[in-house]
Amino acid sequence: MTARRGLHHVEIWVAELGTSWSWMLARLGFSLSAAWDGGQTWDAGGAYITLTTSPTLTDAAHDRRRAGVNHLAFRGGSPADVDALMQAAPAHGWAPLYDDRYPHAGGPDHYAGWVENAEGFKVEIVAETA
Repeated sequence: MTARRGLHHVEIWVAELGTSWSWMLARLGFSLSAAWDGGQTWDAGGAYITLTTSPTLTDAAHDRRRAGVNHLAFRGGSPADVDALMQAAPAHGWAPLYDDRYPHAGGPDHYAGWVENAEGFKVEIVAETA
């Protein structure tokens, strides 16, 4: 049997494409591989993320606190890379979360930043450890 490991893709339904996701994904090393009216696909390392404004969307409001996916966590490079992304994020539509505990909101051995965009999608950016 062939090994089946890793994530193939994630599809995120959004009310509007906007620019916050485009900035975040490009900053994290994803490349725009397809774009159409109402959607985009971003590739990185064999997996991809599709953003789409589906015509069958039943509610434009996203609530990460409801049943479903709470957030996506991405590898963010070095701690300095994570710091730089966190500093730049607000100018691109991402508000920092847990500022009072940054960069160790996930515990003393976990260097990461959390941000949320205007639609309420949360992203965690995790630093690589030595």
